[in-house]
Amino acid sequence: MIVAFVLAVALLGGCGTVLANPPLVPPVQYEQFCENQKVSGSGVIDVSTSIIDKKLALEYYNTMAGDGDLELDSEHAYSQDPDKLKRNVTSVNGGDKAGFNLYETTKMTYAGVTPLTGGKYLHSKAFYGGIGADVQEMFSVNEMEKDETAFFASTTPYEPKDNVSPENLIKKLKDAKRDTEEVDKLMHAKNDIYIPSHLIGLESKNSFNGTWGTDATWHKIFYKDIKAHEMFTGVFEAEKTIKFHENPVPDKINVPCEGIDC
Repeated sequence: MIVAFVLAVALLGGCGTVLANPPLVPPVQYEQFCENQKVSGSGVIDVSTSIIDKKLALEYYNTMAGDGDLELDSEHAYSQDPDKLKRNVTSVNGGDKAGFNLYETTKMTYAGVTPLTGGKYLHSKAFYGGIGADVQEMFSVNEMEKDETAFFASTTPYEPKDNVSPENLIKKLKDAKRDTEEVDKLMHAKNDIYIPSHLIGLESKNSFNGTWGTDATWHKIFYKDIKAHEMFTGVFEAEKTIKFHENPVPDKINVPCEGIDC
């Protein structure tokens, strides 16, 4: 028990006041990955995409396998510079364009005697500066029609407004405190695109015959534990949005052992 407590204190950075994770600063030498595809046919299906980036606190997996009739229209777009990855997502920024570090969209129909089995996993890793939230989708279906979007953002703008450097932007966000209008202004890029930062989510519309479900969790040691689980087996239609978003302003957290003379 004592060992566990000492380890927890070490992970929290000692017994003093610590800061909640600020948004990450995009690297100067940013990287990008884009993939678009349209596929229509009948036969064996084996699709897999994974993107892991410690600089963005990002962990992403998307897989599916089956044998049947498939129509697929999908896009993967990943950028360490969110100013360049501009997309419209219904539940973000009122549906207007925003800048993301990862955007994935899938429009698909499938029918087959062999179930189409797969899943999607999106994680903002707290260990690398993320918010510690994850969203997971799982399915095994003989029939499915799906229109789905996954999105992720963790960084400040690559080029903030008013010639502020991304490094100095963190201090300005801290100084803004509860001034939400000032925070919103700071999180706009030079090209006037809003960068949501510390955001992870999934929007899905689908009908299916089989099993489909989602898991979503958000955990911060000693402070937060949010879990949402759903699983359906049969013939269903589902429309769902899952979104975790943390205000990008660094905040002070008083750890449980503060005031204890160690």
